[in-house]
Amino acid sequence: MSVYDKLGQLGITLPPVAVPAAAYVPFVQTGSLIFLSGHIARRDGKPWVGQLGADMTTEQGKAAARAIAIDLMGTLHAACQASGKTLDDVRRIVKVMSLVNSTGSYTEQHLVTNGASELFGEVFGPAGAHARSAFGVAQIPMGACVEIELIAEIG
Repeated sequence: MSVYDKLGQLGITLPPVAVPAAAYVPFVQTGSLIFLSGHIARRDGKPWVGQLGADMTTEQGKAAARAIAIDLMGTLHAACQASGKTLDDVRRIVKVMSLVNSTGSYTEQHLVTNGASELFGEVFGPAGAHARSAFGVAQIPMGACVEIELIAEIG
């Protein structure tokens, strides 16, 4: 099954690439690697604001991370197209780095990040298995609850 068929089966429509909020580009390709800039959690088109351990639960954070994964796949789709490829040419999701806006005592950043990791596995199968880091941070731009960046390899 193609990646696009799997996305359709899951009821996921890929969004267009978001306009950068500062002085950076959404993605850079070098060789077979595509580096995606960090994407913040958005809900209803606006930053999904909150802090894990204060006013958000782990399940809410996991949903935010899943929403980011969908946005990241939209950007990855555009990056693939820029080099004449598609998401079906993704060999591997290589690395995911997640920043979770959380209190000093919150320790479930890894569970929040599973919202993205699990979706990548579901969509890309074995190629979605990746190395990962999940950090708790004091704040994220615009007060967003989660930010995730990604590195992928294309064939």
